[in-house]
Amino acid sequence: MNLSPLAQTAGLLLLSNVFMTFAWYAHLKDASHKPLWIAIIASWGIAFFEYAIMVPANRIGFAGALSLGQLKILQEVITLLVFVPFAVLYMKQPLKLDFLWAGLCMMGAVYFIFRS
Repeated sequence: MNLSPLAQTAGLLLLSNVFMTFAWYAHLKDASHKPLWIAIIASWGIAFFEYAIMVPANRIGFAGALSLGQLKILQEVITLLVFVPFAVLYMKQPLKLDFLWAGLCMMGAVYFIFRS
């Protein structure tokens, strides 16, 4: 199967964002009672995998037709797509209409950065 650079980039960024979200936020639920240094080391351990996936994703995207701005906006949209289910399902936060408004703002950013 031969995926386009955009599809490869988006897929890798989606996977890296799962690692990123857990590295940045899961310790708030799972390690809040542990010393800060443990949370930092655990987060860095998880973040290693995020970077190991994100760096090739950005290289593929940049070499394959996406501008730097397009890569950044794609990353932010994917971040929101990963973060909302994480916040609601894993962190047990309420689903707020604010997530929709943030998503609509991101769609505006997508329009402006990809329109040319």
